[in-house]
Amino acid sequence: MQAKQNHYIRNTNKVLDYIDKNLEKSFSLEELSLIASFSKFHFRRIFIAIVGESPFQYIVRLRLEKSASLIISQPHKSLSEIAYQCGFSDLSIFSRSFKKHFNTTASSYKKEAIQKSNNSQTNSNIRHKKDKIDPYFCPESKTIKWTSTMKIIKNVEVRTLSKMTVAYNRSLGPYKGNNELYQKHRGELFAWAASKELMSNEDFKYLIVYHDNPKVTLNDTQRMSLCVTIPKETETDGIIGKMNIEEGKYVVCQFEMSAQDFPKAWDWIYGQWFPTNNYVPDDKPYFELYPEQPKGEIFKVEFYVPVKAI
Repeated sequence: MQAKQNHYIRNTNKVLDYIDKNLEKSFSLEELSLIASFSKFHFRRIFIAIVGESPFQYIVRLRLEKSASLIISQPHKSLSEIAYQCGFSDLSIFSRSFKKHFNTTASSYKKEAIQKSNNSQTNSNIRHKKDKIDPYFCPESKTIKWTSTMKIIKNVEVRTLSKMTVAYNRSLGPYKGNNELYQKHRGELFAWAASKELMSNEDFKYLIVYHDNPKVTLNDTQRMSLCVTIPKETETDGIIGKMNIEEGKYVVCQFEMSAQDFPKAWDWIYGQWFPTNNYVPDDKPYFELYPEQPKGEIFKVEFYVPVKAI
């Protein structure tokens, strides 16, 4: 029974990954059921049982949440541009769907986002005096890096990352307050990696990928993937899926901090670093990378946020 359930989860994850990569496209039930290797007559029922929504509801929700994230991060874009970028072929359908989902119009949402951005910039200028950010040129890497008076920050730089192939164990809903579930999923992932003798690889890394913007997506539908890097030819099985983290530019922030400092670290990146530099968040998943086991209650962690120049 467990093996059958794992098969359903694994094949449904293939569909979720496909939708994520092609969200601007139109989809048919036949196309998605083929990717899942299920009959189209059973696929919808299996999808609802695992995801909690029909394929159509899931796709529309992701498109609306992506559009809301783009309105926040790229307020210079018109609503028409954002709607088409997110897979809506008709602006009126987008507008009606947005209002129904967020209980406000897209134009009002954009106006509020711009106001919050202006307030954030003002507050950032005030905080900047306390947690000062200074850029400097690093001769070794030939890049610009940043220093801060904020004690938990050890290094900040923008890097171009190569594509990484990872195996993942995915969850719906945050792990905050549910450490037992996190340890279970992490244990399943590491047990699988050990069985494949992957953990002795020199470039073996552990990371947590966040697929959704927590300011837009409700807690119980947020998607997180616990991941380990693998050679690209590695086959996965059971509940363990496989995906690529695409190459691109990322701002990489290295922290040494306690578990209570994680919200402060994310707030610093979005509330202080971005407003004072010529970058905006790119429309890709972001992740945390753990280079070593925590020592006591102190974590060494690197935050990777995809960026593009303004």
